[in-house]
Amino acid sequence: MANYAHRLKIENDINTDYIISGRYKFKIQDMKELSKHIFEDLEEGFYKKIKPGDFLVAGDNFGCGSSREQAPAALKASGLCAVIAKSYARIFYRNAFNVGLCLVECETNYIDDMDELELDLEKNIVRNLSKGVNIEIEPIPNIMREFLNKGGVVEYFKEHGGFEGIL
Repeated sequence: MANYAHRLKIENDINTDYIISGRYKFKIQDMKELSKHIFEDLEEGFYKKIKPGDFLVAGDNFGCGSSREQAPAALKASGLCAVIAKSYARIFYRNAFNVGLCLVECETNYIDDMDELELDLEKNIVRNLSKGVNIEIEPIPNIMREFLNKGGVVEYFKEHGGFEGIL
């Protein structure tokens, strides 16, 4: 089943304070409630557009700024299946996989708002069904796939009691 792409008004250098404003980061502990405020400073009510399994599409350097995990955790709690961007800030990238949020790196110029997309992590492509285009993605390292499959690094650790054999 394919889901829909949601592009932001600004594409590059979307920092973690745009993802979730600092005025909420420490006041709201419930991630589902916090997710109702994602991108609030860029587009009021943005969270209402998202249906479970949808994709967020951005440009370069997504997630720059603060290293706190609330930003990727709130995105995951919003129902997004994955974030598709040209590149990510390093700490955000790691935090996202730690909480079980899939990040995909590829060219995003071929994806418009509300395009219908399919993500195939086995073949390393995003299918843009609206345009009939396959977009090659950077392969996700096996360890990161394991974290995604378990819902994040904590869940992986709980199940396996450590990281022996995967590092």
